[in-house]
Amino acid sequence: MRVLLMAETCNPDWPSLPIVGYQTCKAIADEADVVIATHVRNRPAIERVGFGRASVEYLDNEYIAAPLFRFGKWLRGGDQLGWTTAMAAMWLPQIAFEWEVHKRFRAELQAGAFDLVHRVTPMSPTLPSPMARWSPVPFVIGPLNGGLRWPGEFRAELHREREHLRYLREAYRLLPYYSSTFARARCILAAFQHTLDDLPRHERHKAIDFPEVGFDPKIFSCPDERPERQQLIFLFVGRLVPYKCADLTIRAFGESDALRKHRLMIVGDGPELQRLRAMVQQYNLADCVDLVGPRSQSDVGELMRQADVFVFPSIRELGAGVVVEAMASGCVPVVVRYGAPGALVTDESGVRVDLKPKDDLVGDLRQALEGLADDRPRMRELSRAAHERALGRFAWNRKALRFLEVYRWVLGQRAEKPMFDES
Repeated sequence: MRVLLMAETCNPDWPSLPIVGYQTCKAIADEADVVIATHVRNRPAIERVGFGRASVEYLDNEYIAAPLFRFGKWLRGGDQLGWTTAMAAMWLPQIAFEWEVHKRFRAELQAGAFDLVHRVTPMSPTLPSPMARWSPVPFVIGPLNGGLRWPGEFRAELHREREHLRYLREAYRLLPYYSSTFARARCILAAFQHTLDDLPRHERHKAIDFPEVGFDPKIFSCPDERPERQQLIFLFVGRLVPYKCADLTIRAFGESDALRKHRLMIVGDGPELQRLRAMVQQYNLADCVDLVGPRSQSDVGELMRQADVFVFPSIRELGAGVVVEAMASGCVPVVVRYGAPGALVTDESGVRVDLKPKDDLVGDLRQALEGLADDRPRMRELSRAAHERALGRFAWNRKALRFLEVYRWVLGQRAEKPMFDES
């Protein structure tokens, strides 16, 4: 089996989608004969760390990508906020990138040098793929992730995120190549129910629930035994942007005498940092809350092994790879039951609080954290279950085998569509 992987966004040095794209392609390359088509901007990082057995082709669409990136950044007022605006600015560069892929591999595809084409990134369902129409061999797309509605209780966060184009999101269905992307795809990998529900109804029979997130067991591993200690370590890791709601965790500590006896570490950087610092001062939490700034992946892995509870009250999280990394490290996750975190975590492997208006959510979050601090045996059991769930479903080597099962189904080498139970 020979596969052409398209991954415009694919970089081991960049967080979020770029490193997920890299890890996905590398995991598949460890199990199959692949050629990876990616953007030339990724070349320095990829050549530094390597791509295993895979061969890599670097393609250049900067003639259009560079000016539109600058325009999109201007619209967003930076590179931290306004994700919908960023996606809108990526449409034309993505078409140009796939045209470069088509030109480079057209002859080989027509000659039968590849069994299938798989577009790994971008993962947004709002960015159609002309390659679905152009490819003469079976085409797979995904994992896609999108379509999660903004909670009505958090309109203030929506405006602070500068999601000004959110209300125009549905216009992407009118883009060229949108219909053919899903009509021509032999399989659509879609992360979580919110993405499945956003697909064209008449194409959903080809879809497989397939979260894009994974983890590297060499970085995120569970210690044999966490020390018994009176003062627990609660940990938040993520970009400090409004919808991640790190402020809710600070408020929970500020309103709880019980939690003040423990320690909260907030890892990350972003436009909310100054506001969070002011809240620490407001609630007089300097003795128990540390804003430690950004850290490398290896440093985050070590912090997760040291911490007891991972607090992640994000109210609109599409992927939540950091939750899987915490679970793999045996750090008990406390999340909001909405979007990706609510699907990744079960009641047997963590704590889920219901999505509510902000003040009510703070109260429920506080009670959840106090409950774990008061029930150490339950916390140890959740830690074990979280680690086992992550290891069995989301380690990259396990995910690679799942991709191969998808390919075999697409190529007619297995009769039944693979279904991966994430519940």
